[in-house]
Parts: sequence; C-alpha cells; structure tokens
Amino acid sequence: MNQDSTAQQHSEHIHTAATDTAGHHSTAGEQSGAIPPAQVFTHLLGELGDHHGFYIFSHKVTDLPYIFYDKDNGLSVYTSPEKLETAGKYTLHHGHPKRVSDEKSPLLDLSVTNFVAFQWLGFVIMLVMFGIAGRRARKNPTSAPRGIQNLLEILVVFIREEVVRPNLPTNKLVDKLTPYFLSLFFFILVLNLLGLVPGGHSATSAIGTTAALAITAFLVVNYTALKEAGIKAWLHHLLGGAPIFLAPIMVPIEIIGLFTKPFALTIRLFANMSAGHIVLLSLVGLIFFFQTLAVAPVSIGFSVFIYFLETLVVFLQAYIFTILAAVFVGLAIGDHAHEEHAH
Repeated sequence: MNQDSTAQQHSEHIHTAATDTAGHHSTAGEQSGAIPPAQVFTHLLGELGDHHGFYIFSHKVTDLPYIFYDKDNGLSVYTSPEKLETAGKYTLHHGHPKRVSDEKSPLLDLSVTNFVAFQWLGFVIMLVMFGIAGRRARKNPTSAPRGIQNLLEILVVFIREEVVRPNLPTNKLVDKLTPYFLSLFFFILVLNLLGLVPGGHSATSAIGTTAALAITAFLVVNYTALKEAGIKAWLHHLLGGAPIFLAPIMVPIEIIGLFTKPFALTIRLFANMSAGHIVLLSLVGLIFFFQTLAVAPVSIGFSVFIYFLETLVVFLQAYIFTILAAVFVGLAIGDHAHEEHAH
C-alpha cells in the first residue's frame, strides 16, 4: 500500500523527512532532517497507507478532489487541501477530514485517493490493451494472432478452459459468466503489476479494494445459484446435506459460511499483496537502521530476490482469486443446473 518501489527512493524520502509519523517534528535528527534509526521502520511502515493526491514514488504529482456529503453542508467538492481549508466547513487533522463545527468526520467521504487513481489507471490500461487486441482481431479475423493480441488470447482461453469451464456445470453458464471472471482476473492482475512498476502503487494491498472485489464475487455466486437452482434448492443447501431436525444447528453454520468465503477472498489477496511490500520496506530499512553500507549488499540482494518472488505472486494471486470465485459458484449451484453438464 503506497509502498516505494526502489531503494533509491527510500533513501531520498528518509533523509529529507523532517517529521515523524504523528505529524510532529522529530527530536533526534531534527537539525539534519534525518529520521532517527529507532524510527526508521515505523516511518517506512507508516507509508503503507492511502493518501490524498496522486503519487509517483513518494512525490506528489497532483492534488485529487476531496468530496464530502453531510446533511448540514450538503455535497462539498474541493480540488485541493488549501481550498478545503479556505472554505471553512472542514479541516484536515493528520490528513483526515473533520467538520469545523463539531470536529466529527463527514457523513460520507467520496474523496478520490491515490489508490482510486491507480484503479482508474488500471481500467484505462485494460481498455487500451483489449481495444488494440479487438481491433486487430476484427481487421484480420483469419490471420494468426501476434503481439499483445496473442498474449491476451492465451490468457483468455486459459481462464475459460482451465478455470471457468471445469467449475461450472453447464455450457450456458460458462458462456454467460466467462466475461465476469475475465474482468476479475485481468483487473486484479493489472493492479498487482502496477505495484511492481517503479514509482507505482498496488491498490490490491488496500483492504477496501479487495473487499469490493469479494463483494462482487459474493453477489455473483448467490445470484447465479438462486437463478439456476431456484430458491427451494438454495434454501435446501443451508442444511449442508444434514437431516431436517439438525436445521437449528446447520442453518446458522451455513449462513456464516456464506460470508466467510468472501471474507477469505478479501484477506487472502490483501495479506499476500501487503506482505511482500512490507518485507521489501523492512529490508531497505536495514541500511538506514544500522547506518552503514556494509549491510547494503545483503539487503539489496534479498530485496531483488523478494521482488522476483513478488512477480510470481501477482500472477498467482489473480489466478487464485478467480478460480476460488468460480469454485464457489459451482458449489452454490450444485447439481441443480437447468441444462446438460459441460463435461
């Protein structure tokens, strides 16, 4: 989350920082502007959070709009922190908006943050990639795919044939839900990869992003099960195959199970994408904690290893999230589909 992607950027950021994570001036190292060794890891890990404004590395490229809604103030939009403070309705307290009147948070905060900006960037990248591939396919429908068209077709066929089709019971469902699973896979993959680009930030290391993706999976799973199996079969699944007299025990357990699945999807993606960034920051922080270049070869060597490991993880986590969502749809439908089985 809002992690730096290179050791050089961390060095510049640490040695130019003049305040600690609480927003107050540091006591040790105050004169030189350097962060004391004891606060290095606290400062670096404190960077693992969302921020207002669009950032490349830790450099703020531009402000992003603050959007609040309150019953008293209505809808308020500010294009910069300065305009927000000047308006006099809200103030920023350690980066968090508070109402001036009672120092409470706004009822609804719809502000565009750094992670939201990178999600939009992910959307744009997907549209451009598939736009190019689609145009080439329409222009030369009989020629062999090449370049980005070939790469995307390989991934599309893989998701359809190896992830969706084995887990859904009918060909009709496969054709109907493949676009959703493709969108899920490519969106997660692009956001993960953006976190590995120097200066980029990984929106999937924000629990709000992974929770939103899991909620879409929850809705697709249960809507598909209700439509394909029917309400009676869906309710029967709440027994978990047990006799009816065990309903007081099994029904609450199965209802909890309905929500633990998207919860598991949320935490798995969030934890895996955050863990690698935390390790990278910790390894880089060792150089500044010990204040010697003697540990630099070991620190940088392990950082490079973790970086390549993260490259594998970004593909793996997109695949795991997608295949688990497909598995959950298949389990929810069971043997109640209204058409012949796909296999």
